[in-house]
Amino acid sequence: MEQLSGLDGAFLAMETRSVFGHVGSVCIVDAVTADGGEPGMTLQHLTEVIESRLPLVPLLRRRLVMVPFGLDHPYWIEDPDFDIEFHVRELALPFPGNDRQLSEQVARLHARPLDRSRPLWELYLITGLQGGRAAIYSKIHHAAIDGVSGGDILTAVLDMSPRGRELPAVESFAGEQPPDSARLLGRSAVNLARQPLQAFRLVSGLARSIPAIANAFGAPIAQLMGGKDNDDVLSQTGLRAPSTPFNAPVSPHRRWAFADLPLGEVKKLRRGSDGDGLTVNDVVMALCAGALRRWLLLHDALPTAPLIAAVPVSVRTMDHTGESGNRVSMMLAALPTNLSGPGDRLAAMHDAMRAAKDQHGAIPAGLLADVSQFAMPVLANQAWRLSAKLRLFERASPFNLFISNVPGPNVPLYFAGAELLAYYPVSAVADGQGLNITVMSYRDNLYFGLVACRQLVPDLDIMAGFLRDELDALTAALQT
Repeated sequence: MEQLSGLDGAFLAMETRSVFGHVGSVCIVDAVTADGGEPGMTLQHLTEVIESRLPLVPLLRRRLVMVPFGLDHPYWIEDPDFDIEFHVRELALPFPGNDRQLSEQVARLHARPLDRSRPLWELYLITGLQGGRAAIYSKIHHAAIDGVSGGDILTAVLDMSPRGRELPAVESFAGEQPPDSARLLGRSAVNLARQPLQAFRLVSGLARSIPAIANAFGAPIAQLMGGKDNDDVLSQTGLRAPSTPFNAPVSPHRRWAFADLPLGEVKKLRRGSDGDGLTVNDVVMALCAGALRRWLLLHDALPTAPLIAAVPVSVRTMDHTGESGNRVSMMLAALPTNLSGPGDRLAAMHDAMRAAKDQHGAIPAGLLADVSQFAMPVLANQAWRLSAKLRLFERASPFNLFISNVPGPNVPLYFAGAELLAYYPVSAVADGQGLNITVMSYRDNLYFGLVACRQLVPDLDIMAGFLRDELDALTAALQT
């Protein structure tokens, strides 16, 4: 039995009827190569492969046990009633299935909350894609993983060869019975007794970090607004990101769109730029800024101030290797959506990311986790619901959207014997941030997964298409 951290518990507390805490991915595979091509990728074959990897990923057999009255963070236990058939499922697109049908189906699946009475993950084999392809959509609750631990799951499931790998002998699995309420309440009482001392230490550290936190919000904005003084910018913005159509309460329905760009072209831009120390991530962020600008102009909704992106940062150390759960922080970076020239946006994006990293480095790495630790689940959930009702995240949010870029493997991989052709992320949205862009590199491409509230961004596929347009425009700008 293992207790969730406060940060892990926050991803549970944030859930409402329209906000879900799970994240996912879509793997496009060459179904013909699976299982020797006879009969190709099947549900039975995929289920057997996933079941054989369960000993490598213990969290896939863990389910939640809630503390009575929500007085403390929940616990993970080994599910005594684990049933693999509940988690691995199959559906088919009308043949020949196209990418638009796939995106619609993934959006519907992603809009369904996970059953908290079972381990918090599901996997769907989606057949019927044209070109002999299949898709494997998976989702898992963010309370169990972050970007790094999610990568550990992929490492356990994917193989370097279509023949798979040698696996350890499967041991018998019996699970564990849920603890009784008295035991859970007793543990909670002990945890509550320790909180005054922990709170004193946290407040002391927080007081020392206040100048750095304030500067982390102000400095990137000041730079893109023409070098204004930080204090002036803070007073004008009130630590609030500019308003956009996707910064509003979200519905329970989702849109998902995807795009891929050649990694070689992106690296060529990095090498061909005059920017000192320009990174691939700077180019990716600039591409996102350009696509956002195009979409906002299309809807006559472009703010005069730059948008603000929240960029997740892993604070996982060697001591946390192999652990599940979340070890993340967050930095804020201004997006130069207020600049019309692609080359100017790239240069400004590089400066903004450098400033964001400098400011983020002055903030304690574990601050987000430390603060979350004191959030009693029953109160945290009510706070999230009240915030949604009062539309606080729309009126006072310090950022417009999350943008995450996760480096992936550059060698061919195989999923249940099928060659992995593409890997697209499917992340989460919340009230006030109805759009998320996550990028994963694999082999020679960058794979973009965009997810949004269906009502706020109904034409998400157009925004995804703007990424290619922006890459072309940036390439042309740097060649002149």
